[in-house]
Amino acid sequence: MNTFALVVAPFAFSTALKIFYVMVVVLTIAVIIHDKREPVKALAWITVIALVPFAGIILYIVFGRNHRKEKLFNRKEIKDIEQFEKMCAEQLCQIADPDPKFRKTIADNRDIITLLLNNNKALLTIHNRVKVLNNGKETFAALLAALKSATSSIHIEYYIFENDRIGNKIARILLEKARKGVEVRFIYDDVGSWGLKAKFIRELRKAGVKVKCFMPVVFPWLTSSVNYRNHRKIVVVDGCIAFTGGINIADRYMLRRGKIGLWRDTHLQIEGEAVAMLQAVFVTDWYFVSKEQLLDTQKYFPKSEIRQKSPLQIASSGPDSDWASIMQAFFSAIIHAQQYIYISTPYFLPNQAILTALKVAALSGIDVRLMIPHRSDSKIVYWATRSYVSELIDAGIHVYMYRKGFNHSKVIIIDGTFSTVGSANMDVRSFEDNFEVTAIMYDRRIARELETSFLQDLEHSLLVTRQAWDERPNLHAFYEAMSRLFSPLL
Repeated sequence: MNTFALVVAPFAFSTALKIFYVMVVVLTIAVIIHDKREPVKALAWITVIALVPFAGIILYIVFGRNHRKEKLFNRKEIKDIEQFEKMCAEQLCQIADPDPKFRKTIADNRDIITLLLNNNKALLTIHNRVKVLNNGKETFAALLAALKSATSSIHIEYYIFENDRIGNKIARILLEKARKGVEVRFIYDDVGSWGLKAKFIRELRKAGVKVKCFMPVVFPWLTSSVNYRNHRKIVVVDGCIAFTGGINIADRYMLRRGKIGLWRDTHLQIEGEAVAMLQAVFVTDWYFVSKEQLLDTQKYFPKSEIRQKSPLQIASSGPDSDWASIMQAFFSAIIHAQQYIYISTPYFLPNQAILTALKVAALSGIDVRLMIPHRSDSKIVYWATRSYVSELIDAGIHVYMYRKGFNHSKVIIIDGTFSTVGSANMDVRSFEDNFEVTAIMYDRRIARELETSFLQDLEHSLLVTRQAWDERPNLHAFYEAMSRLFSPLL
């Protein structure tokens, strides 16, 4: 009997394990279906779980759970956010009968302004001074000057902060300012800034800089944090001057390195009423990582003296928001276009709504131009992006591939009246999973300036023709198809 038991036991254990695994797979698939996700994304996850034993389950637990519904993040813990809700309600009433000075601006963009007030509590700010920074050299020069001028507070938040030449230069300023009594708070993302040394952080903290890591990825808590990253780039100095856009803190934006070359990107320097909106995003994130309440502290929100008019809204989105507000703003702007739509994005993995909106716009006679990189920092995203090119061309969309380095800009210009610069890519991850921030601008001067830069970048880009695309190697088409299949999981 003992010998028989020794022989049978492994088979019994194996059968029990298989039954258990099948039950887990069925249960996980049921959860995916119950989440009522987009069918393409749901089917992609079901395929992975069914075809990749064990690893598929692990991948779903790490990357696939829908924390927007689970409310893992909840910015509503901050009581003072209610003041913004009250101000938004007041603005919604004002938009119905706007000041004559802004009637044309509001009339041209009423739908988008109202949308962002409702879905994001994004206040419309009028009195701003906005400067477009077209590359790393311009951005870092302006940023360093602003940091050196700080007398009260510096709030800095980045997805990628590297301790390279520019990173160390900025760190030295933060150290100096902290020692002189300036309040310095620094948030870095644990995945994006993976290479940031512990010694680097210790030196900052020793000097008095308050440093917080956004959602540290440490096993076994890995599964609740690795997929939801803070992709924002925000700097606010003395509550008076702010920076936001697509540029991280890294030498790659100034120095040519590797095969993809110099990183081309776009950033903004903002003074005026919109600074308070970026400050609100930062202090909300700071509360999340530290539980320190700053929103009700008046010194971080000084009254602006800027009288120059440049209407804009600061839109933020992420797993803490009820709506995919940035995606909805992009969608609304696209479907309201009358003449042209120019888009620059390093990663093009749109959801079905954005893809359909762009196709419909082009088929309706709108001049739609999309600029994507010829080279990319991510192979699978590169091939997945290329998988959309054929259907875009079929719809009449002009697709350009930027060849002078790697274009990392996230810019949209529509009809010369609407433009955006921010951290959000034209992809599902930015729309759903990452914490993002974008400036939505209703200033014709800014739109013209961004349009000029966009058209200059097109001179360094190759227009993809139907003939050239059909003649690409069959292996490339295979890479594209496979990457597209798994792109909903990225």
